[in-house]
Formats: sequence, structure tokens, C-alpha cells
Amino acid sequence: MTDSNPQDRFSVVIVGGGAAGITIAAQLRHQRPNLSIAIIEPSTTHAYQPGWTLVGAGVMTLAETLRQEGGLIPKDVTWLRDSVVSFDPDANTVTLESGRVVEYRRLVVCPGLQLDWDKIEGLPETLGRNGVTSNYSRETAAYTWECIRHLDGGKALFTQPPMPIKCAGAPQKIVYLASDHWRKEGSLHRTEVDFCMAGDALFGVAYYVPSLQKQIDFYGVNLHKKENLIKVDGEKREATFQIVGADETVVRSFDMLHVVPPQSAPDFVKKSPLANAAGWLDVDPTSLRHVKYDTVFGAGDVLGTSNAKTAAAAREQAPVVVANLLASLDGRPQTGAYDGYGACPLTVSYGKVVLAEFLYGGKVAPSFPYDQRKPSRFAWLLKTEVFPRLYWHGMLKGHDVKVKHKVKESA
Repeated sequence: MTDSNPQDRFSVVIVGGGAAGITIAAQLRHQRPNLSIAIIEPSTTHAYQPGWTLVGAGVMTLAETLRQEGGLIPKDVTWLRDSVVSFDPDANTVTLESGRVVEYRRLVVCPGLQLDWDKIEGLPETLGRNGVTSNYSRETAAYTWECIRHLDGGKALFTQPPMPIKCAGAPQKIVYLASDHWRKEGSLHRTEVDFCMAGDALFGVAYYVPSLQKQIDFYGVNLHKKENLIKVDGEKREATFQIVGADETVVRSFDMLHVVPPQSAPDFVKKSPLANAAGWLDVDPTSLRHVKYDTVFGAGDVLGTSNAKTAAAAREQAPVVVANLLASLDGRPQTGAYDGYGACPLTVSYGKVVLAEFLYGGKVAPSFPYDQRKPSRFAWLLKTEVFPRLYWHGMLKGHDVKVKHKVKESA
């Protein structure tokens, strides 16, 4: 950059102030206090998104999942409240919506992903009314609970789009919690519950599928595989699904519809030189460094890697990115290695969770000495009490919150 202002130059620029971005910034501050760091993040509110399933189930309030973004930015880290428009990795610069051009020595790309609500015809117009809701939206997570609470028999539809999506277990978590609520209220036998998914497997790691199928059967849920939601008519209360791999559609009526939208990398990443063919950030799956640009690293939901897009994954990726980024600045070998760890606490009822933990290739990697396929009250306490505290007071403060996981060879 020829005419750059010194205030637009940083040793490290982090795109995204979510779980990954704040954690990486905090860890960098701990390990290298003199480093100049900037976080680019337009939002003034930070959300603990794993809590939104619990908001939709009436267990947590929305307010409990939200914090002021400014209060989470680590001390002495510069917050640029702006949006990224484009990357120029050859020049080591990022251009912002305001026209500002920011120069970096190292770049960490972790803006999360985008929810493509408008890919489903009629959905944006009816979301948040007519019984159409989603736990994936801050605006409607609480409305999910209203819909569940007020449904006294009838038809409840739940959807899951094509992968990849963030927290791939979330679409079915709310199926179980809603069904459990109706069971306790005595209305489940009058309620037709349908779970329509675009894929053909209930869960991506086969080890946990029999346990989850048992829950589907227990609640009497109708499971429809290879059905992808393409249209919603809120007034008529009808949802249209495309049969995957066939030129036919099926229309289902509903009293309540919980939608999970299709998801993709943010547009500014998709159209950049940093993206792979599918639009996701193209990093080495182990080092999390960009495959082409040595000064660029990535973390979180934006990655084009095969791991689950969960907060647990971001927690494990952060120290790897920090170690390799600092090593690259120092000219040392980059030895940080991410093993693909992800975790999904599947809420199969109020008070019970199946805690799925796994690595790249679907290798099962439990952290606790019990059969984690079995619904557990201990895992429910982790999900509802321990994990939120670890997130706010451990992870985002830059503490390396690691629970040792071990590959289960027999799985």
C-alpha cells in the first residue's frame, strides 16, 4: 500500500468477531502482548448460538445468549466496526465497506457463514409468523417456543437442508425437545411430527445413529429422507419439498414449521481468491493455513474442511491457528495440528443429551469415561450449565479450554 495511514496497518487482522475471532485475538494477546491486532466485525451484539436450541425449547432466555460485542473485544485490540468487501492477498490488504483499506502481516479469516433464507421461496415473508420459525435466527428463536407451547395437537414439520450447515445436529435437537414437551403435556398422540431432511443419514457419524433412531421411534416421528424444502406458503400453511435426485415435489401442510435454512460461505469470501470451488475458505485441514497464501489462516464455520461447524471446533482450532501464525511471524516451523475435532450435544429430551464427539473421517473421540451414545443427565448439565460458562469466561477470555478426547478404536 503506497499511501496507507499507519493506523490502517496491523501485524494481525482478524475478520470476524464471533467465537473463533475473539478467542484467537485473546490468545494472541496473552502470548504476544506487543502484537498490533485488529478485529473487523460490523455487529454490536455477540451471540452464544449453541444456546438458541435451548431458547427455542423454553429452557433459556434469548437475553442469556447475548452480550455486547465491545465488552468482549480483548484489551488493546482495535475493533474496526465495518464489513469486509474484498481481499487482496497478493498485496496483504483487506478493503472495507467504508472504503478503508487495511494492511496486515498475517490475516485470520473467521467470519462464520451466511444463512440463505431467500433460497427458500416465500420464507423471508412468513418467517416469525403463521407458525413458521427457526432457531437459527436471533429474531425467531423465542418464537419457536411460542409455537411449541401453543400447539395442542396438529401437524408439526421440522426441516434440515443440504450439508454443510452449522451445528448439523441442531435441526433434530428441536424435534426431540418439542416432542418431549408435547409428550409431557399429553398432546403428542394428537400431534403428527415430521422431520424432513435433504440428506439420507440421520447423523453424519454412523456410531451415534442407532441411538438417535431410537429417539425418533420413541416419539413416533415420521422421518423423511431426501426431501429438501424449496417453498413456504405461510398463509396456506403449506411447505413444498423437492425430492432429492428426482424431478418431483411433495407438498406438506403444517400448523407449525421449524425451518433450517441452506447455508454457505459469506459472499465476500465466495467471490474472493481465498475461496475453494464450493466458495468456502481454502485451508490445509491440519495447519489451518491457506493452501495458496502463506500469510492467511482460517478458523470457524467458514472453513472448507470436513469437520463439523460447531463452537467446539472453533475452540480446538484457535490454539492451532495462534501457534502456527506466531511461528510463521518468527520464521519457525509450524507444528500446530488440528485433528478435526467437533462436538454435538444432541438434546434428546429435557434433561438428557447424547454427547457426540468426533474427528476427521467420523472417528469417534469421546472425552468422558461412559458410553456417550446413551442419553445422559451429566451431558445435559454440560450443555445447559457448563458449556455456556466455559464459552463466556474461558474460551472468549483466551484460556485454552481443552477437554482431552481420545479416539475410540472399536467404533
